[in-house]
Amino acid sequence: MNWIILILAGLCEVAFTFCLGRAKGIEGHAWWAWIAGFAFFYVLSAVLLAKATQTLPIGTAYPVWTGIGAVGAVVVGIFVFHEPASFWRLFFLTMLIASIIGLKTIS
Repeated sequence: MNWIILILAGLCEVAFTFCLGRAKGIEGHAWWAWIAGFAFFYVLSAVLLAKATQTLPIGTAYPVWTGIGAVGAVVVGIFVFHEPASFWRLFFLTMLIASIIGLKTIS
């Protein structure tokens, strides 16, 4: 169950980076709405991570959490914000995913 909580925490990290990206370049009430979403998902992500680490080793949970967030942020950047998907960017993204799977496998 705590692996599911950890995955949800990582997805919340992706959500807060998405909100941060949407807040870029806008002003007024819309900016505040996206920043409120950022704050909500940031706190929820941290709370879920803390819950998951009650039974999972921190040395595994934290890298998996940050890895899910990093992979998710790159994928959102490519598909939503039209950032470049160069060979090297995708290569290192693949290496990051392989590392996350490796940490999950050995824990």
